[in-house]
Amino acid sequence: MILKYVLLMVSPLIIVNSGCSDDSLSGDYPISPVPFTSVRLTDDFWSKRIERNAEVTIPIAFSYCETTGRVRNFEIAGGLDTGRFQTIFPFDDSDVFKIIEGASYSLQTFPDKKLEAYLDTLIYKIGLAQEEDGYLYTNRTIAEMHGGEGLHEWASPKRWELAYDLSHELYNLGHLYEAAVAHYQATGKRSLLDIAIKSADLVDRDFGSDRLQVYPGHQVIEMGLVKLYRTTGDIKYLDLARFFLDIRGPGGEQYNQAHEKVVDQTEAVGHSVRATYMYSGMADIAAIEKNTAYLNAITRIWEDIVHRKMYITGGIGATGGNEGFAGPWVLPNMTAYCETCASIGDIFTNHRLFLLHGDGKYMDILEKTLYNAMLSGVSLSADRFFYPNPLESAGQHQRSPWFGCACCPSNIARFIPAIPGYIYGVKEKDLYVSLFVSNDADIVVNNNKINISQKTGFPWNGKVEMSVSPDKDATFSIMLRIPGWVVNEAISGNLYRFTDSNDESYKILVNGASCNFDIEKGYARIERKWRKGDNILIEFPMPVRKVIADERISDNRGRIAVQRGPVIYCAEWPDNNENILNLLIDDNAPFTTEYLPELLEGVQVVRTTGYQSVRKDKGRIEKPDPETVTLIPYAYWNNRGPGQMMVWLPVTEEGMSNIGIPETK
Repeated sequence: MILKYVLLMVSPLIIVNSGCSDDSLSGDYPISPVPFTSVRLTDDFWSKRIERNAEVTIPIAFSYCETTGRVRNFEIAGGLDTGRFQTIFPFDDSDVFKIIEGASYSLQTFPDKKLEAYLDTLIYKIGLAQEEDGYLYTNRTIAEMHGGEGLHEWASPKRWELAYDLSHELYNLGHLYEAAVAHYQATGKRSLLDIAIKSADLVDRDFGSDRLQVYPGHQVIEMGLVKLYRTTGDIKYLDLARFFLDIRGPGGEQYNQAHEKVVDQTEAVGHSVRATYMYSGMADIAAIEKNTAYLNAITRIWEDIVHRKMYITGGIGATGGNEGFAGPWVLPNMTAYCETCASIGDIFTNHRLFLLHGDGKYMDILEKTLYNAMLSGVSLSADRFFYPNPLESAGQHQRSPWFGCACCPSNIARFIPAIPGYIYGVKEKDLYVSLFVSNDADIVVNNNKINISQKTGFPWNGKVEMSVSPDKDATFSIMLRIPGWVVNEAISGNLYRFTDSNDESYKILVNGASCNFDIEKGYARIERKWRKGDNILIEFPMPVRKVIADERISDNRGRIAVQRGPVIYCAEWPDNNENILNLLIDDNAPFTTEYLPELLEGVQVVRTTGYQSVRKDKGRIEKPDPETVTLIPYAYWNNRGPGQMMVWLPVTEEGMSNIGIPETK
């Protein structure tokens, strides 16, 4: 069959209508995201990070893949070199695939002939490493060259036998398929796409209801198969993605969400990256097939995460033992895991849920995660990375240039260049503006090309100037997201709440005058006949807000977090006499804020009053003279070296007693 919607990238989603008349499937996401290739960022915040990702992150990631043996594994498997398997884990192939994906996205913003040629050479090596029938897993191929010696302990001598557990054979392929579609879109070359199709055809021959019935131990192939389906129009890839979801559970492990059938799950459990990749795959199929069972399940799970298991930073995954979720309201700060990959996976899921429901609450979570938990995962220099992202530190945490398990740097490399694709969406005659970032974009709404541009100082400034210039005067709606933090909602579901109500209202003007609008699911709908040169002015108040947590989160009792706009703040050692863990904040002191262009390449700081408390006998807290406490955005911590840091700031003696104790090794 020929597909109605040709291309869907992993995130952001890109859906291109081919105009085909085939109606055998019911469609796709009700809201189509505007591809990042149509959005040119002009701000100093995200555009700088995207440029550094291209200039720093992607090159060093490829360099580490070369020096650690990840690339050499393909060379050995393909007969270009000799030796044993070079790296630690059987999923190390996937890092190469993810960085190819990120490089492909980057090429569309920053054309680079040298990088494109490097990708050609790398893909040639991958093709040589692929076995004749399509199998691609360098650890097994190399081990078989040595009579089976060197096969990783997580892999069985028999293909696919431990795919449900830790072999990662299918996980690697999911990232291959995503990379192949990205490379094909960026270059028009079929080299990697043909490798992916050959692989997926083998998987389709080997797995099925009358063949192998084994689910992936680490989800992601489901998303990759859906992308292949959209790119090729071959429905067997969609069927295979659904098969891998439907055979999952019951009776398996919570760790990889195989304890129940996916449609029967109501809570987020287990490994958080596996979970969010699975929810994203379910959302893709729910959109294409109007699968209400999938949709109902992931909607229930979303509520469990946001209402009971999410950090104030948007991070998910409380514990390191399972790299994932703990029980409800179990959210420790010092030992918080909050894996960078999990934040990216949760952004994937929330974006898809927005495209399904058109509800701003999903973009609220996406924005919170984007500016805080995800951004914390990479340094300002773009060459140091966090795997976990704790909310409190005694100085034992520091970003690293690489990891033995390198999933986070490679995930950052592919995610950062795709950020512009989260800003806009289109549904029939509705143009959604979900994020506020200075940019210039060309968007088609109801067959009419519209140039829309934003000028804003987000996230430091709540003023947004927007120009709207359709090719032809036309009536349509612009849907402006009104963030939850603007209307006194710290987070959907009240896991966290502001201590007071801000009565300062936001303002929306069209061509300098007040306009009529309705609020629909967190969006202000402005429906009118738009003409070239129309402009919109939005002013969102950004007072400093104190946040308190649900009392059932024991670590946060007697403590406050500080938020301004979408940004969560922390106290860090260089700004506060190096001693953070003894800070006690004056709960009655006012806040002031100031933009400091020389600090951390330009940040808005928050100041208040506190004390360097001293613990006396019987646990009594003594407060010496007050001092100024300076707070910086959480995502910027650890850019000046390791030291003490705290997000949840004590305001009572109980809060002081809840400060974590660093883990000892």
